[in-house]
Amino acid sequence: MEAPPPYSLCNPNKKSTIINRSYALLHSVAITSLIFYRLSSFFHSTPSLPLLLAFTSELILSVLWLLSQAFLWRPFTRQTFPERLLQDKNDDELPAIDVFICTADPEKEPPLEVMNTVLSAMAMDYPAEKLSVYVSDDGGCGLTLYAMKEAWEFGRYWVPFCTRFGIKTRCPKLYFSRYDDEFLGRGYEAEKEKIKLKYKLMEKKVQKAESNGKMLAEFNTKKSSCTYESHNANDTNQVKMPRLVYVSREKNPSYHHHFKAGALNVLLRVSNMISNSPYILVLDCDMRCNDPTSAKQAMCFHLDPKINSNLAFVQFPQKFHNLSKMDIYDGQLRSTFLVKWPGMDGLQGPMLSGSGFYMKRKALYRDIVQEDTDFTQLKQYLGPSNELVKSLKSAKYNTDVTSRLLEETRFLASCKYEEGTQRGKQVGFLYMSLLEDYFTGFNLHCEGWKSIFYNPPSPAFLGTATTKLNDTLLQGSRWNCGALQVTFSKFCPLIYGLKSRMSLLQRMCYVYLSLPPFYFFPIWCLATIPQLCLLHGIPLYPKVSNSWFMVFSYIFIMSQLKHLEEVLLTGDPIRTWWNEQRIWMMKAIISYTIGMLNAVLKLLGLKEANFIPTNKAADDEQITFYQKGLFNFQASTVVLTPLITLV
Repeated sequence: MEAPPPYSLCNPNKKSTIINRSYALLHSVAITSLIFYRLSSFFHSTPSLPLLLAFTSELILSVLWLLSQAFLWRPFTRQTFPERLLQDKNDDELPAIDVFICTADPEKEPPLEVMNTVLSAMAMDYPAEKLSVYVSDDGGCGLTLYAMKEAWEFGRYWVPFCTRFGIKTRCPKLYFSRYDDEFLGRGYEAEKEKIKLKYKLMEKKVQKAESNGKMLAEFNTKKSSCTYESHNANDTNQVKMPRLVYVSREKNPSYHHHFKAGALNVLLRVSNMISNSPYILVLDCDMRCNDPTSAKQAMCFHLDPKINSNLAFVQFPQKFHNLSKMDIYDGQLRSTFLVKWPGMDGLQGPMLSGSGFYMKRKALYRDIVQEDTDFTQLKQYLGPSNELVKSLKSAKYNTDVTSRLLEETRFLASCKYEEGTQRGKQVGFLYMSLLEDYFTGFNLHCEGWKSIFYNPPSPAFLGTATTKLNDTLLQGSRWNCGALQVTFSKFCPLIYGLKSRMSLLQRMCYVYLSLPPFYFFPIWCLATIPQLCLLHGIPLYPKVSNSWFMVFSYIFIMSQLKHLEEVLLTGDPIRTWWNEQRIWMMKAIISYTIGMLNAVLKLLGLKEANFIPTNKAADDEQITFYQKGLFNFQASTVVLTPLITLV
């Protein structure tokens, strides 16, 4: 009997593999020659301090380069066939999905922008009764709650409109700003105008509430009580609607709330009581659903019997709607999502990337929840809620939510609930690092779970890229500080990975991802020492007439050509190579340095961990600079000090 066609295909990129491995071989020979030259010179004369610093810098760069080659060893591309999935499974057989959206600061994350993300998620091309959207408001802001109520009212018209006419762009703001509209059948234009008026009305209501400042004043970062509000799928107009849930967890200065990871874990518990869907989609508050079929694309992997058993999550790339042609701040993160993640996909799978991933709920509970696991033992891991343990053991999708379960959600969202449990340690999204995605993904891969990276032809999600140098560099310093928190812990990938089920190449990828802040030392050394030595006549490198000069020249020229080759292969112009070189130097000098200092200070107990949300609010002046490809150095003193010092 002929086997049914697969839901997805995996294609190794043979051409890139050959190029990458050939380059790695030749470059390794050159680096080995450089190290031999340095060591042999030490035997002939006592090395000076500048020479030792330069050699140390070259060794650090060589180690980091060697680790980075793991990303290039076996790159993969994938293809999905949702139509085959739908031939085998009808709507009733598709698994339910819970969507988690986190927001924290209404000033940096405007509620109207957050609601566009919420509406795009509610309007996904997936059975409405199988979708539940959860909004975590860590600011406890009345304006966000008001905006969500207005979004629900508008959604009663927006969701059916998208379904009826097969709308492809399901974020209202982006849809109504399009110019290339197309005719989608009889009655479309009239219906579109009606929906547009309703959206403008919702927009005005939220903006009016925002301008009077009353609801915004309720914003309190220090302490808020647990608030829960749900809109049911059974609408009075008999329109099938996804469930929409607002959660504001209790926060108290006496208890660490663990930033985004803590908010996600609250949503994980609350959703266990309300819907208990087997799969979870996590989105940043600005990451709108661009392709409505992304859920079905993810299910092509999750429901494939050949890979389903140990597949933890499917990661989509983060793409952005506001990138300029110049993209001077490397907002698209090209190297990460077009080079590194496809390379990890050929190993054990990409790292968890904070947003745009479909996670199997079971993976977040590891192997703790089993049918034969003792009830009391489970409560020690998961907390004192009997209802939570029951829901996890049953693993059934909830359609009806009783008042008793709703009351339980308030208990689950309290600040004391996690005390004495394994939440954030062995269960759920893990704490200890500002990079909860890196740390959680690393532990899942250590335990033998796999992940998949899928980059569809049409972007699945579109977010808002930073358009200010200050935001770009501060965001980078936060990421690097979080990576170093893991490096300086017992979970250091270099050591902890040895006891795991990860392959050597996968472990090399994680080690590299935890070490970029160490670039700061060679960059600072090589940006100052050779210049000073040149002025004082101290030789650091062989003369041009010396045959060893060719080794240094080869390493520099080939590394630049390899970078250029990667840029051109991903479809970007030569200008991208130059822009990436510039912003990388700035990040190495500023973000890596600040990230390293913050991590060391936190390790010594001299500074507390803090999470500052990236500013998503539009700034017309900054956007003008960005669109013109001009760097705007109006930044904080902390950001500019390293750069000015070096200059």
